[in-house]
Amino acid sequence: MKEFLPVRSLNREILRLSLPSILANLTVPLVGMVDTALAGHLKGGAAAFIGGISVGSMLLNLLYWNFFFLRTGTGGLTAQAYGRRDAHECARIFVRGLGLAAILSLPLLILQRPFARLGMLLVNASPQVSELALKYFFIRIWAAPATIALMVFRGWFVGMQDSMSSMWTDLVVNTVNIAASVMLTFGCFGWQGMGFSGIATGTVVAQYSGLLFVVLVCLFKYAGVFHTVRGADLKELLHFSSLGPFISMNANLLGRSLCFTAIYMGFTIIAAGFGDVLLACSSIMMHMLMIFSYFTDGFAYAGEALTGRFIGERDEQLLRRTVRYVFAWSMGIGVLFIGIYALAGGPLVGLFSDDAGVVERCRRFLPWLMVMPPLGCAAFTWDGIYLGATESRSLFASMALALAGFFGCWFIGKVLFASALQPDADACLHLLLAAYFAHLAARTIYLSAVYRARIRV
Repeated sequence: MKEFLPVRSLNREILRLSLPSILANLTVPLVGMVDTALAGHLKGGAAAFIGGISVGSMLLNLLYWNFFFLRTGTGGLTAQAYGRRDAHECARIFVRGLGLAAILSLPLLILQRPFARLGMLLVNASPQVSELALKYFFIRIWAAPATIALMVFRGWFVGMQDSMSSMWTDLVVNTVNIAASVMLTFGCFGWQGMGFSGIATGTVVAQYSGLLFVVLVCLFKYAGVFHTVRGADLKELLHFSSLGPFISMNANLLGRSLCFTAIYMGFTIIAAGFGDVLLACSSIMMHMLMIFSYFTDGFAYAGEALTGRFIGERDEQLLRRTVRYVFAWSMGIGVLFIGIYALAGGPLVGLFSDDAGVVERCRRFLPWLMVMPPLGCAAFTWDGIYLGATESRSLFASMALALAGFFGCWFIGKVLFASALQPDADACLHLLLAAYFAHLAARTIYLSAVYRARIRV
């Protein structure tokens, strides 16, 4: 492990950790864009195909976000063990997380059908969108073991200050996803392809390709670290009495994930009630909003890794400097994206669909893109810092407030609209987007207020 980091090198270290993550993250929105674009160019109703992916993805996120504590908990704990120069504990954290991932993935496969049917009862989608969403879900769910295991690998790489392995993992997964989805959807070498089903199948292929890659990375790069784990450690770590405290320690992160799930599920369920065209618009807007987050998340990952490391090293000065410097870099990205959204918002919409009705309707909501950088920047950066500090209680509290802010804004807005006028569907989607940004504001305000009291060595 590395020696003490001089203050003058802190910005360089932030860039070393963040730039590979940003590069890898650039491929993440491309996957969503390609999936949406593939659906948008299929014959037989672009809006329904895009809506099917949106609702199907919502069902999958409802499952996967509940297990995201495996990524966040693994990253913060590993970073602190790394700061203490405790390679044995780094390996133990990884094995515990991976064992738990294996245990949790099995029920997802067994209960996939009752879960999907129950989830669809919550969505007021058209029959065609519902049918396509279930088709998409039942294919992609078979990637669950790989998807959940990759959460542990990614968190562990962040904690080990290994941004390059994390970057290559994302590049492998997302590149394979794009290539496989295109070929499986439209075919190649005379084969006609699978149509809509090919989009989901490509994702399954990509997830298992990524799992194979990270296993090889660990075998060749971290053999020395895992050599410290003995048979007795494995028996202890994988025993329920050992997993129980690990789960309890991450209970707040699980609660945070449940709040995330409720917000994004609520967004999709509400949007589905606006009709297929506005459901497609809401999906496209969310993809466009998330393009920014994939840039600022690179600095959030750097903040997570370095915050955990300096807490492990018990270096208060570098911890505080890390927070200030990470925010400075992240805010710079925010200012840049205000300009990008202002200049390129319109052309970006056309990349997602060639359906004139969807494109024209979506343009009405572009001003909301200007709100994302200032609010999202602070919320995402604070998340990384608090995760590195393993301050899970504050993260759960912030998301509970965010959940209340989202649904409070939506329902209060509906009441005010109803008392003043009869809102059309466009006005309802404007209100829904306002509710989404209310949840970001709640996170930012709370985490900023408690920072001095909660983040310390």
